Amino acid sequence: MKLTLDSKLNLQSIEIRPDKKNYIVEDPKSGEFYEMPKICIDAIELMNKGNRLGEVEMVLKQDYPEEDVEVISFAEQLVEFSLVKEIDGVQVTAAKQTRTSNGFEWISPKVARLFFNKVSNKIYMMLLILNVLFIILNPELLPNYKDVFLFDSMMFNMLLYVSISLVLILIHEFGHILAIRSFNLPAKLDIGNRLFLVVFEADLSAAWKLPSRNRNPLYFAGMSFEQVVIFISFIITLYFAEANSLLTGILGIVIFDILVKTVYQFCFYMKTDMYYIIENISGHYNLMENVLQYLRRWLPFIKKDTTTEAYQNELIGIRIYSTFYLVGILTTFLLIGIYVLPQAIYAYSNSIANLLESPANPLFWDSIVFLGLTILMVGLLLYARLKKNKT
Repeated sequence: MKLTLDSKLNLQSIEIRPDKKNYIVEDPKSGEFYEMPKICIDAIELMNKGNRLGEVEMVLKQDYPEEDVEVISFAEQLVEFSLVKEIDGVQVTAAKQTRTSNGFEWISPKVARLFFNKVSNKIYMMLLILNVLFIILNPELLPNYKDVFLFDSMMFNMLLYVSISLVLILIHEFGHILAIRSFNLPAKLDIGNRLFLVVFEADLSAAWKLPSRNRNPLYFAGMSFEQVVIFISFIITLYFAEANSLLTGILGIVIFDILVKTVYQFCFYMKTDMYYIIENISGHYNLMENVLQYLRRWLPFIKKDTTTEAYQNELIGIRIYSTFYLVGILTTFLLIGIYVLPQAIYAYSNSIANLLESPANPLFWDSIVFLGLTILMVGLLLYARLKKNKT
């Protein structure tokens, strides 16, 4: 249905809450949230009073003489977001699905608050400081690329590392789940895949119901649990694990995995937990998108996003974040050079050398399986890339 200045809109029931700079609009039916400036909220209120779009535009042009007011474009966005119930008395078919039942409601908020409260949050921050001091005072705790190689068998090494990494991912995500349940908000654990790897990710969308100051502990919750794990690992490694080489090796993998993932959290070219913390503190909720548009003038290969536009009053924050964005990219290359490439060279040089062994040697068949899986992984990667380009 085409919208005109004579059109009247009847909106869905929505909840509007003020935030740091703008307003957060929640669609309770779908569970989705939108950030809108004051002019949009005024437009919604005028529509709810039964004003025609032309009348709404006239009032807004008077109240916001410096703004480029286009009410029809905004109304079309509301229709696209499925926030409009009727247009001129005609019901609009909703494009979005109603929010399904939420998981993890069996976790009592009282139980969750045992792990996440004002006292525990300070303890997690203290553990973070202690862990940094542990590394400064004991540089030998810093991971080495060979820490993931406990056995001669590359398949055993790979299976052990993947298993430990999977457990640590679940601990990380369960931290997010407990943190959001401590506010009696719904929690979901999404399970997806990247090529052949299973990926878990806690859905923290409901955090937009909270004031800005209460969101940071939710974003930091996964790292909070990791600080507990790595603190215990440091203590055992330094004082109790000398007599058990296998335990020392497993703890080395735990320390390696958490420390590398922690560094990745500060690679701000990705939307990591630390990214959301910075975004929440600054109040720039389109920070990544605006930074990409800002960098595009020097990096033309970055795809232009016509859905976002950097506001002039956000340029200082965008420029500062752009620096961290580029530093994050350099940090990733540094991690690849220090860990990923040496690990790959070590693993494949040993596997290729084992191919010269007799077939009676188990390491010969171990190398066959390991290299076969590598070829399969590369094939899946190329297939996914070609399919994406074709689409």
